[in-house]
Amino acid sequence: MNDAAWTVRIEGLSRFFGTLKAVHQVSFEIHPGEIFGFIGPNGAGKTTTLKILATLDDPDEGDVWVGSDSILEAPDRVRGRIGFVPDRQGVYSNLSVREYLDFFARAYSLKGEKRRKAVEAILNFSGLEGLAERNCEELSKGMRQRLSFARALIHDPDVLLLDEPMEGLDPRARIEFRELLTVLAQEGKAILISSHILTELAEFVSRVAILEKGRLVTTGRVEDLARELAPAPVVRLRLRDGQDPAAAERLLVQLPGVRRVEVEGQVLRVEGDGEAPEGDRLVHALYGAGIRVQSFDSQEANLEDVFLKFTRGDLA
Repeated sequence: MNDAAWTVRIEGLSRFFGTLKAVHQVSFEIHPGEIFGFIGPNGAGKTTTLKILATLDDPDEGDVWVGSDSILEAPDRVRGRIGFVPDRQGVYSNLSVREYLDFFARAYSLKGEKRRKAVEAILNFSGLEGLAERNCEELSKGMRQRLSFARALIHDPDVLLLDEPMEGLDPRARIEFRELLTVLAQEGKAILISSHILTELAEFVSRVAILEKGRLVTTGRVEDLARELAPAPVVRLRLRDGQDPAAAERLLVQLPGVRRVEVEGQVLRVEGDGEAPEGDRLVHALYGAGIRVQSFDSQEANLEDVFLKFTRGDLA
């Protein structure tokens, strides 16, 4: 790390293939210690963007900086500060896990004892130490993903670029992978993870950028985007069979803090005025009027809601 303070800066990034604008004027920043979600449907331009960030392709417009290093002016320096895990994993089937990692450590010019220690450290960190002498082609999909992840970390990069890294992993492998990312972020690495597995990302990313048809449609913290999507908190009440939803609606709309009530069969959707209505208070008011409630719950917008809002073609 040469910069006393640094960030990853993407400015006006565009990539064209003939008349197709695969990526068009994309700009955002990723900070040290941050896990940043890069989200969009298939074909949105995520992989194209990541390849440019990884110095595997050149932009037609714009630039990317890691600290003061530009991918256009200093691609070799940028490459040394980045670890990239592509969406399609490839391993050398005739090598053991240890030999595979040693090969890439050599490619990053690690020498002698420093290289040996780097390989041992990454084997331990990634949980592959027990498989170090096993042939790469014998590994399960989850272990191959770990190996690709370990390869990207072998030179201790500042930035990790992960393209659909949890695709095809079983639930346990996904949990373990999230834990590894959290540790790396705590160590100060900037992590960009692309995916369409939206609800899983919501659990551990700090901010997201949503891409559609090559354009960045929104960026921000998950909770802020969710608040923008659904500024009015909602409580759903399900009445018991035989109860009168119209009578319940007439009562609820008169209560302080209730902005609107929508009726869908035996379910009432109660929208609050700034803050979520207290479910217990609503139930108590209905009970006092002889109206019985079967259940109630609060609804909050999540990353899935945000994604659907910003990618279904009805953007304001």
